[in-house]
Amino acid sequence: MAVNYTQEEVATMIDRYTAEPTRETVEELADELNKSIKSIIGKLSREGVYQKAIYRTKTGELPITKAELVTQLADLFEMKPEQLAGLEKAPKQDLKYLVNGVRRLKCE
Repeated sequence: MAVNYTQEEVATMIDRYTAEPTRETVEELADELNKSIKSIIGKLSREGVYQKAIYRTKTGELPITKAELVTQLADLFEMKPEQLAGLEKAPKQDLKYLVNGVRRLKCE
């Protein structure tokens, strides 16, 4: 069976990636080792060190679904989410505004 990476290459990859776990590090390793980016990510994943990038929205927030917003709103009103059925159809920005407004009122 052919070996794609030597033990030295694997050790180097792990050291470099754990020191700076970024896409740029993966790209640099791919260039240096003459491997594809997918190959580097695959090897780092098998070694248990690869960290998947966290998706963020255009505004830099973590994504949240309308259903999660309705659940948060139900919790704030001490209700079951089913009691607010249909709110998932409201615009997301309106749901966020409502959740934030209720939180502010509860804090006062």
